[in-house]
Amino acid sequence: MTGSILAPEALLPDGWAQDVLLEWDAEGRFTAVTPGADPVGVERAPGTVLPGMPNLHSHAFQRAMAGLAEVRGHPTDDFWTWREAMYHLVRTLEPDDVEAIATYLYIEMLEHGYTSVAEFHYLHHDRDGTPYADRAELAWRILAAARESGIALTLLPVLYAHGGFGHRPLNAAQKRFGGTTESIAALLADLAPSLALEPHLRLGLAPHSVRAVDALTLTEAVAAMEAIDPTAPLHMHASEQTAEVEECLATHGATPIAWAMQLVDMDRRWCLVHATHATEAEREMMRMAQVAAGLCPMTEANLGDGIFPFADYAALAGRWGIGGDSHVSVSPFEELRALEYSQRLALRLRNVTADETAPDVAANLWRGAAFGGARAIGQPAGSLDVGKRADFVVLDGDDIDFEGLADGGSLAVALFSGSRNRVREAFVAGRQVVVDGRHPGKARAAVAYRRTLARLRAKR
Repeated sequence: MTGSILAPEALLPDGWAQDVLLEWDAEGRFTAVTPGADPVGVERAPGTVLPGMPNLHSHAFQRAMAGLAEVRGHPTDDFWTWREAMYHLVRTLEPDDVEAIATYLYIEMLEHGYTSVAEFHYLHHDRDGTPYADRAELAWRILAAARESGIALTLLPVLYAHGGFGHRPLNAAQKRFGGTTESIAALLADLAPSLALEPHLRLGLAPHSVRAVDALTLTEAVAAMEAIDPTAPLHMHASEQTAEVEECLATHGATPIAWAMQLVDMDRRWCLVHATHATEAEREMMRMAQVAAGLCPMTEANLGDGIFPFADYAALAGRWGIGGDSHVSVSPFEELRALEYSQRLALRLRNVTADETAPDVAANLWRGAAFGGARAIGQPAGSLDVGKRADFVVLDGDDIDFEGLADGGSLAVALFSGSRNRVREAFVAGRQVVVDGRHPGKARAAVAYRRTLARLRAKR
C-alpha cells in the first residue's frame, strides 16, 4: 500500500528541513523525500518527523526483572552478582512467558520511538537444559512477538558453548543457553526459510562472548552463518567487564577484541556490544574495519560497567548505535541522554557530541544512532532517504514544551527535558503502528504480560 505524509519539520541526512513530503511505495520504501513541498491536499504529520530508531541489542526476557536487582547482595555488587539474579529468572521461564514478555516489550519500544530491534536470543532450551522437540521453539516465540507488535526484527541466535574461559562447563542456568557449532548451524538452517519470506525479518548470528566460545567454535559458527547468508549481521559481547579483559589476557595473551579479530574477518557486518573497556588500539581496529560499537548506556550504568570513550570514537567517525539490553529503559531518548551525560561527567564538558560544523547535539545523537544502528542490524532503514524503508516516528506537536520551537528544538527538548514520552505516532514500512501515542494491541498484550508476571513473581 503506497502512502505519503507531509512533515512540518523532519530530520534528514543533511540536517533539518521544513515541509518535507515523504512518499513510499507498496513495499514500504521511500520513493521521494521532498523538502519545501506544497502542503495542499497532503496529510500533515502532527509534529516533527524523525527516522525510526533501531534497538541493536535486546534480551527481551530481562524486561520482566527490570528494577528488581537493586538490593545490595554482595560487598562488591557488580555485573557478576546481577547475573545471578538474571539466572533466577531464566530458571522459571516457559515458552508462553517468553512470547508474552517480548510482545509487550516490543510494543513499548514502538511507543517510545524504536521501529526495529536486534534480539540477542540465547534462550534455546527447556528450564533444565533439555532441547525442545522443536529446537527453534523459543525463537518462534520471539518471531511471533515481532509479528504481533509490528516491529522489524533481526533475530540473532546465540552460540553459548562454554561457561567461561578454558572450556569451563556450563552451570545449571546456562544450560538453557548451551549450544555447539552443529546445533547452532541446525537452528539457523531451520529458521532461514521462514525469515526469508518476510521482508521486515532478518537472520543473523551472535557468538555470545570470548568467554563463551573458543577459537574453533567461533570460526565454525561464523562460517555456518556465512554459508546461509554472507551478508548476515554478526554480533558479539566484548570487553564489557574489566574482569573479562583480564581473564582473556591471562588465557589467550590478548584482549578480547584483538583476540576475536585475529580469528575472524570483522567488517561492517559486525557489531561489538558494549566494548566499554576496549583499548585505544582495539577501537582503532574497529573504526578501520567499520565495526559498530553497540552501546547500551542505561544498562551499562545500571550494571556499573564503566564509560565507553564515545566522544573520541564518534569524533573519528567510528560506527555506533544504541541498544536497550536489559531494558531498564525502553526509550531511545533516555539511552541517548545517558550517553551524552556520561561523556559530560567523564570530560567535565557540555555539548560533547557536537562541534563547530555540527553544533546540534540532539540531531547528531539521533541521526548517528539511527544510521549506525540500522546498518549494524542489517535493516534497510535508519534515515529519511529514498530507497530506505519508511520507518519513522512523529513527535507530539501539541506538547506544551514544543510551543514556538523550530529547527530541531522539539527533539532537543524530548531528549534533554523531563521524562514524558513525546512520541505520538510510529510507522514501520509505511504502516502506522502507534496512533496518538498508543499501540492498538497494547491492551491485549498487557493481559498476557500481566499473567506472566503474576506467575513468575509467585515463585520469588
